[in-house]
Formats: sequence, C-alpha cells, structure tokens
Amino acid sequence: MSQLHLLSPKGFRAAGVAAGIKKSGKPDVALLVADHDISAAAVFTTNQVVAAPVVVGRLHIQRGNLRAIVVNSGNANACTGKIGLRDARLMASLTASLLGCETTRVLPSSTGVIGHLLPMDKVGKGIKAAHANLGHSAEHALAFQNAISTTDAFLKQAATTLKIGKETITIAGVCKGAGMIGPRMKIADKQTSKQTGKQSSKQTGKHATMLAYVTTDALVGGAALRAMLTSAAEQSFNVSSVDDHTSTNDTLAVLASGASGVTIASDAFKKKFSAALDEVCLALAKQVVSDGEGATKVVVIRVTGAASDSDAQQIARQIGNSNLVKCAMHGNDPNWGRIVSAAGLGSARFVPEKSKLTLCGTVLYRGGSPVAFDAVKVSSDLKQKEVVVDLSCGLGKGQAVFYTCDLSKMYVTINADYTT
Repeated sequence: MSQLHLLSPKGFRAAGVAAGIKKSGKPDVALLVADHDISAAAVFTTNQVVAAPVVVGRLHIQRGNLRAIVVNSGNANACTGKIGLRDARLMASLTASLLGCETTRVLPSSTGVIGHLLPMDKVGKGIKAAHANLGHSAEHALAFQNAISTTDAFLKQAATTLKIGKETITIAGVCKGAGMIGPRMKIADKQTSKQTGKQSSKQTGKHATMLAYVTTDALVGGAALRAMLTSAAEQSFNVSSVDDHTSTNDTLAVLASGASGVTIASDAFKKKFSAALDEVCLALAKQVVSDGEGATKVVVIRVTGAASDSDAQQIARQIGNSNLVKCAMHGNDPNWGRIVSAAGLGSARFVPEKSKLTLCGTVLYRGGSPVAFDAVKVSSDLKQKEVVVDLSCGLGKGQAVFYTCDLSKMYVTINADYTT
C-alpha cells in the first residue's frame, strides 16, 4: 500500500468488517466517517433502472453536506422495490444514530448481485461492528477498501498532495469495479432526486458496479465542489468502459473535511485543486479499466481533428466499445480496418479520405488508403500493458480521449455463470 491512503487527509475515520452478506465470509460492510458535518458532492448513475441506495443518496446529498458514507458489498439492493428503499434508508438511519447526526447526512451505497433483498439483520450488525472499529490508520483504510470490493482482482487507490499558498493539502481516493463498467454519472437534479427508481422485485442478475470515494482535508464550498467533481467525472470515469454497461448503482462522492485549515476560494486555488482532483479520479478510472474482468491491457483511444468535441467523444466511444476492436487488442492483432470502420458507425461526421490512424506510434492508414507497415513490430508493440490508438479526423478542432480494455475469453467465463 502506498504511503498515502484514503485516510491521509485529516478529519476522517473508516472501517470495514465481515457481516456475512457474502457467502465467502469476506468483508462486506464499510463506513467512512468525518469528524463532523462537512462539504460533500456526488454524481450518480444515469441508468433509468436505479438502485435504492442511489435514490436515497440523491436526496441526502442535495444540501451539499455529509457526515458519513455507509457501504455494503455482496448485494446491490437494486430492483428490490419499496422494501429496498426502506432498507437503504435504514442503512443511513442506523449509521446516523450511532454518529448522532441527521439521517440525511449519511450517503448509502451498495454493490453486488441485482434483485436480492438485503439481509438487514446482518447489515445492521455489520454497521455496528464497523462503527466500533473506526480508525484513521492505513490499516483502517485497507479494511474499508476490502469491504467495498466484489469481483475486483486488486484494490484501487490514488492520492496526491499539493501546495496551496504555504500550506499542503491532500486528496485521496479509492474505488471498486471490474465488470458492468460504463459509467455515465451526473449530479442529481431536483427531478431525478424525487424519483423513486424503477424498481422490481422479480429481476436478478450480475452486478459489479463502479463505486468511488474521494477525501480531502481542504475546505471547499459546496457549489465549487459540485462543479469540480462534475468536471473530474467527465474526464475520467465517464470516458472509461469495460463493457459499456452502465450500472444501476454507480456513485462517485467527494468529501472535504476542511481539517487542514486551507480554504479553496480564489480562482487560482480552485484551478489547482480541480486539476489535482482530475488527476486522482483519472488514476482511479484507469485502474478500473485495467482490472476489467479478464483484461490484460488498457487501451487509450485519442481522437483529434473531429468536427466538434462531441463528435470526437462519440467516435472514441464507438471504437472503444467495439467488441471486434477489443478482441483484436487482446490478440495483439493490428487489424486497423476494425478501428476505422468503428469510427464511422454513428452519426458523428467522419470522412475516411481526411483521416489518419496511428497505432502504438505506427501509421497504418492515411487519406482513405492503407499504409505499408511492419505487422510483426506493431503486434509486438500491442503486447504492452497500455496501448494507444490515435485517430486524426482532419475535420476541425474537436478532440476526446476514451479508456477501455481488451476483451478476453476470461470475461465470458466470469460472466456466463455469475449467479449460478
């Protein structure tokens, strides 16, 4: 574990315990707690099928303050109807009663299998046990990470420090996720916050979800924090994909304790803080992609020269989500035709005769025609842990970056019998 961790920013404690939700007996209930009510912001899934904790969390974050986050793994509490909503609220209220704060100051999260009711007796005992074990050490941060994980092959964390004036502040984050990854997260508006979620108690299925939590000891106002988190999400998690399946539970939250005594108020400080937050979120997002179920490499797709940024984003996503492209990446096959054809799949303007494709630094296609290249060399280059696809459209100044992974046989193996 690196020297910096989730609890390196001052003003936070955490814990993770095994409550028996997971059949494996691994940790499955976690708490992240601030010393008092603090500024907070969160973005959530935009899937129309919304898990109960997201419905509750959207409401609780509205005032821009939180005291704690409570998480369970092993059960998504999604598609569980009115009972699921009751249970999500109960998770928050149980936590609040132990901390002596309002229920609306607690953000609930869940991850696991869809369509199963939470075993609330176990969850309740787990929350009490986690509260009794709260601490601020690296070991407590590790316990929190272990308790939020599901199909993750490794724990994901990122952190940075930065000078604000003469003082130093810390930003740290953790996340979980390996499958069902195609985040499209936004700040909840008043309309979505009032939604009860499209719930059903008759559905079941695999759920891996992306959950991410960021802490900082800087003091940041609620409006500024929301704006910076939105920007960070758009440049990291929202432009990443394993299987482009937007989860019912995706959540990214940031908590600012202010315990460093440093206030992020001036435009210069906001710009510096925002860049650091972007850095932490991107590092986490890339770790999620690298842990894509069965993945062996990260694929970075850079589109430049598009007619607009939105066109560039669409083209990059089309390439990144093409199963044909992802399979070629897994096989180290410089099959450039799959990439070029994927670029033209949608409504974004793409003119082959004006485009140029570069793979791992080698030009393969230019101006509508193939370019002679050393296929053996490019195939060898594709064996790297991170490969880059550069597509220049020659149409304007639009640009975008998208992060994905290769598609292996292991992904099918993992997902073919997830619940049986």
